[in-house]
Amino acid sequence: MLRIKSPYFLGLTYLLCLTGFAQTAPGNTVAEPAILSSPANRNPNDRGPVLRLDSILAVIDAGNPQLQTYGNRAASLRATAEGARSWMAPMVGAGTFMMAYPRSYIMEERDKGSVMISGEQAVPNQAKQRAQVAYQRSRASVEEAGRAVSFNQLRAQAKQLYYEWLVGEQKQAVLIENQQILQTMKKLADIRYPYSKGSLGNIYKAQARLYELDNMLLMVKAEIDQKRIGLNTLMNRPKTELFTIDTTLIIPKDLSLSEVTLIDTALIAGNRSDIRRMDQTIRSMYFGIEAQKAERRPEFRIRFDHMSPLDKGMPNQFTAMGMVTIPIAPWSSRMYKAEIKGMKYEIQAMQKEREAMLNETQGMVAAMQTELRNMKQQLDNYRERVIPTFQKNYQTLMIAYEQNKEQLPVVIDGWETLNMSQMDYLNRLQDYYRMIVAYERELEK
Repeated sequence: MLRIKSPYFLGLTYLLCLTGFAQTAPGNTVAEPAILSSPANRNPNDRGPVLRLDSILAVIDAGNPQLQTYGNRAASLRATAEGARSWMAPMVGAGTFMMAYPRSYIMEERDKGSVMISGEQAVPNQAKQRAQVAYQRSRASVEEAGRAVSFNQLRAQAKQLYYEWLVGEQKQAVLIENQQILQTMKKLADIRYPYSKGSLGNIYKAQARLYELDNMLLMVKAEIDQKRIGLNTLMNRPKTELFTIDTTLIIPKDLSLSEVTLIDTALIAGNRSDIRRMDQTIRSMYFGIEAQKAERRPEFRIRFDHMSPLDKGMPNQFTAMGMVTIPIAPWSSRMYKAEIKGMKYEIQAMQKEREAMLNETQGMVAAMQTELRNMKQQLDNYRERVIPTFQKNYQTLMIAYEQNKEQLPVVIDGWETLNMSQMDYLNRLQDYYRMIVAYERELEK
């Protein structure tokens, strides 16, 4: 950031100190504007603690409610996986066995029938259970990979808010410094007015520019407050809690983008959390296929019936049965075969989607490299040529004004042009930082 620190400004200040600020133009009723209250003018103790970017990201990682949902979902799926090892509840029953209908003729006592107690238990196939457990656990891994995707988005939001706040602090410093310079010029015009060295209109013009600076400072301060609220929201803290940022943060401006470099898709796949989530989803689909294949395995069931005859002379009886399912029967195998076929098509679709994402990301990163390189060249041109040239123009006009060879409106116009170029530079710098955030989000740096 460039600031106006010239001997001409210091000379004006010294001149005003010698002549005094008490002199004003006769009949001039223009009020002297007060410097707007801003974070730079407050007591540092009123601004709260200084939070570094890495500290904010750590708080977001640990306390953001959106990220906590993924851990709960993963824990839920793991708990569900443990339930896949359970057996079906046993079945018990009581009733009659071979008992005659009421009012039926009973020839012998043994024809009265029996009272029966029955118990039945399904015995699950352990291979099926293991396949279901593996499938449910793989779904938990998908949720954990989804958390990394959300954190990457939140991290990019936090970086952008932090960088925009940093640029806002720089804008505020430039505006306050320019405000002080303009106040000095106005007071000098007030001193010259009684000696017919200036006009009352020039004084009002300088005053109007000061009011415009007040509005610009208000706008910048409001933007900074919005960034603070946004960061507090991401950190799940009280939205109006005060804190400030580390203004000494150095953002890497040189990303070694002298030429466009295609990033290897293998590197992108290893870094991108959404690609890893898709890999986990495909892996989970394979576990789902294995779980469906396990449906071909039989299941077992055992049953025991105990009969107590109503005829005391008859012995107690029982039946014991073992049953097995036959899932390979054609009319019952269609279901899991169709499920397996559908999952295979789904995996093929996801693999193509993964390939498309890698191709799109590679092209997007290459385009961002080109844009970043061009934006950096523009910033260098502003910093090394545009702003210094406007600054020399302003200094030349100020020297002429001190020598009574130039009018105040011309000096104000030169100052205004310099101020606009400085603000334009900071706006472009903010756009450059946004592009850096987007670039790092794509590569998950």
